[in-house]
Amino acid sequence: MSAGLLVIGDVVTDVVALHGAPVSTGTDTVADIVLRPGGSGANTASWAAHLGADVRLLTRVGFDTGEWHTAELTKAGVRPHARVDPDHPTAVVIAMVDVTGERSMLTNRGAGGRISADDWSPDLLDGVRHLHLSGYTLFAEPGLQLARLAMAAASALGLTISVDPASTGFLRDFGVERFLTETAPAGLIIPNRDEALLLTGAATPQAAASALSLRYGTAVVKLGAEGAILARDGRVTAATAGRERDVIDSTGAGDAFAAGFLTARLQGGSDLASLEAGCSAGADAVAIVGGRPRYGLGSNRLYPIHTD
Repeated sequence: MSAGLLVIGDVVTDVVALHGAPVSTGTDTVADIVLRPGGSGANTASWAAHLGADVRLLTRVGFDTGEWHTAELTKAGVRPHARVDPDHPTAVVIAMVDVTGERSMLTNRGAGGRISADDWSPDLLDGVRHLHLSGYTLFAEPGLQLARLAMAAASALGLTISVDPASTGFLRDFGVERFLTETAPAGLIIPNRDEALLLTGAATPQAAASALSLRYGTAVVKLGAEGAILARDGRVTAATAGRERDVIDSTGAGDAFAAGFLTARLQGGSDLASLEAGCSAGADAVAIVGGRPRYGLGSNRLYPIHTD
């Protein structure tokens, strides 16, 4: 196993609807609908455990499905630190996935939006070398206070820190400059193409990666099927192509990439090797339904997309 990784982020009940035809307003659209445990933070932790990391997850679950989610994380090899919210259900995302694998999401953050500094304990960092924050944690005030506390504690111990911005919609609402300021303690940012362009106003992912690396030290920009690039101190220094896969569902692909990259990095991999590990994990994720690795076996046959 690699040295310890602490992920702070959300657990979500994913309702994934794979539809072969455009969604029709006011009537029915045929779809295959499946229920999966998900959430950006939980997905990253699960993929990291699957890839050999010693990983724990700090999260908050709801009174309705908390026991199920905790059991699923444990089965995946994650050590969950999950407080059950007695008043709110677990976050729910309805992901509508089209024939290209692209998804549109309806989100209720539920208990996940209420994670706070009260959930923190200093011993969460025992044996940890790296702290990874899902950007969703910052987008509600209690979670922002937790993120500040966790980053300060990690910095005081000399641990490395990364952040995944998570969502362009939430980023716009939160404020780009505010996000950059609040995540300044991180030495690594892992946005996708759209998030990188939004955070910098740059015209290209390469320019965005360079600009973000001047702020954070290292920036990794996920480019989906086109691969990924890495910049250090204002210059793109590594790049890799995407991996060929039949795309079934893009849910969790970015989370899997982050897990692959961070796990390889903690195991001593070079920048290029870490990028390649991230792309491989992301490619594995798009070939299955849902955001977790445990659903890979037979997913294509179990959940085909009906177009009739």
